Amino acid sequence: MPFTREDKAKVIEGHAHQAGDTGSTEVQIALLTERINRLSSHLGANNNDNASQRGLQLLVGRRKRMLSYLEAKDATRYKALIQKLGLRK
Repeated sequence: MPFTREDKAKVIEGHAHQAGDTGSTEVQIALLTERINRLSSHLGANNNDNASQRGLQLLVGRRKRMLSYLEAKDATRYKALIQKLGLRK
């Protein structure tokens, strides 16, 4: 299932600090998480898709770096975000 504009807008709306906020760390991590979830479900049905597996690894690494940055900058926002997204770290 493709990641449509409407889906992306819903994710942004759910994590934005103010109207028009598309670049905050929380929004970027939420978008990456949604892409990771969709790609993981694709790989469940297509486990020999090596290009997508590599793409998934790159997305996970990017999200991990952004989470580390957020944790270093503001631990309370980090904890709230991982709880809201259901991530464990």
